[in-house]
Amino acid sequence: MAYTTIDDPEKYFQSKSYTGGSGDTAHTFDGTSDMQPDLVWIKNRTQTDNHAMIDSVRGSRKWIGSNVADQEDSNNSAYLASFNSDGFTTSDTDVVGKNGETYASWSWKAGTSIGSTSTSGSGTAKTYTGSVNTTSGFSIIRYVGNGTAGHTIPHHLAQKPDMILVKHLGDGQQWASQWSPLGATKVMRFGTTNTVSDSNTRWNDTEPTSSVFTLGNEAEGNTNDGNHIAYCFANKQGYLKVGSYTGNGSSDGPFVYTGFRPAFLMYKNTTTADSYFLHDNRRQGYNDQNELLFADITQAESTVDRIRFTANGFKTLDSDKGVNKSGDTYVYMAIAEAPLVNSNGVPNNAR
Repeated sequence: MAYTTIDDPEKYFQSKSYTGGSGDTAHTFDGTSDMQPDLVWIKNRTQTDNHAMIDSVRGSRKWIGSNVADQEDSNNSAYLASFNSDGFTTSDTDVVGKNGETYASWSWKAGTSIGSTSTSGSGTAKTYTGSVNTTSGFSIIRYVGNGTAGHTIPHHLAQKPDMILVKHLGDGQQWASQWSPLGATKVMRFGTTNTVSDSNTRWNDTEPTSSVFTLGNEAEGNTNDGNHIAYCFANKQGYLKVGSYTGNGSSDGPFVYTGFRPAFLMYKNTTTADSYFLHDNRRQGYNDQNELLFADITQAESTVDRIRFTANGFKTLDSDKGVNKSGDTYVYMAIAEAPLVNSNGVPNNAR
């Protein structure tokens, strides 16, 4: 059996650091493979601006922020002019492309359209649409809630998702997140510093299956007749890993095995309140990874040695509670720059 089915992760994910231009400005990915993105996540590196998450299912002129509960914005305060065959075009706006300011971006490809279809489970059936890539384990699902516990939403991944982010597109509702290391009885808001807690109203105490995830009756994920967006991620050996680790409180922190050198890493303390932290392989381009962004706040990039990317995972380098408090549990999602071993069984060289 092949170690991985994805020898070239850049066909499915790319990170990019860029500078905004005057007017609409095209940004081409730096990888060797072309990739037309379906989800682009952007953060201004030097200013206290909101994050922007823009996807092809909702359209390039609609954005939501990972750090805010605000409703979907379609007033041209931030938008992409287009998703391109190997990148995207930004507007000259503070959040995504202000002339002369620098930005970090993380982009995923879904690609296969899901036409308007009906949901199932408890309560009234509602419609959903989306886009999916079963090879890379990623889907975007826009669905209508029905307000009834037991409402099931197809994710089209053909395997159980390991991390799900859900946002009600109306006003005032926080993000919900589900992580497989925590289980379906646990809830943790995305875009806040909240720790993990028990609840049966978010995911109905029901594990996702290879075809659907299940909602409780909480408004964040299941407002009756409300529009919602879900980003679903499934583990793929050698490409995508959702997992957990326990901190040891030392500057010689735990090594976390992923099976690949990361191109992207997001992690969160589930025991002690702290931010979601974001690292990638493009802003700095070498170890140690000390350029930090925060998924839950507007803060500009800060610099501290916290993480070292290796050929087969990452190592924590700090005792701070955000990354390595003794005894605390952390969840993470990592995306590959290169698998440790390719589909022909040949090791990739570490950088």
